[in-house]
Amino acid sequence: MDVMLAYDHSRNARIALEAVKEMFGAIRPNITLISVIEDPGSTTSGADDMFNEQYAEQKAGVDAAAAELLAAGFPSKVIVAEGDARKMILRACEERQPNLLVMARHSHKPDGNFITRRLDALVEEFDHMTFGSVSAFLARRVQCPLLIIPTGTG
Repeated sequence: MDVMLAYDHSRNARIALEAVKEMFGAIRPNITLISVIEDPGSTTSGADDMFNEQYAEQKAGVDAAAAELLAAGFPSKVIVAEGDARKMILRACEERQPNLLVMARHSHKPDGNFITRRLDALVEEFDHMTFGSVSAFLARRVQCPLLIIPTGTG
């Protein structure tokens, strides 16, 4: 069995990681962690610095999650993509064809990442007006089963 887990090293992604370990502990499926770093959409050097800092933080987080899975006996690998999270996760599912895509429900509360705090409200409002949430987008398009883990926040 191959499971793909959308993982951005947020509080909610860590909740989803724990849920995957608990639900699938008996069968130890192959886990592919997909982490998408979104471009801030600016050509300034400040935006480049923000992107590079976010990339480094998120890459370290997803690598740590993969190491945690390996230590728990789950074969795991990491995909890091750049771009629109909805489209990159959909593309990864189309290319890798996992048996299941797992993701956490998005929280409206930032979890401490300074980039998230700054951009979260604006991006979230724009996404909901224009496209809907990542999970809603994927639920309409992904060709494998989708498991959305509730996180207790809304």
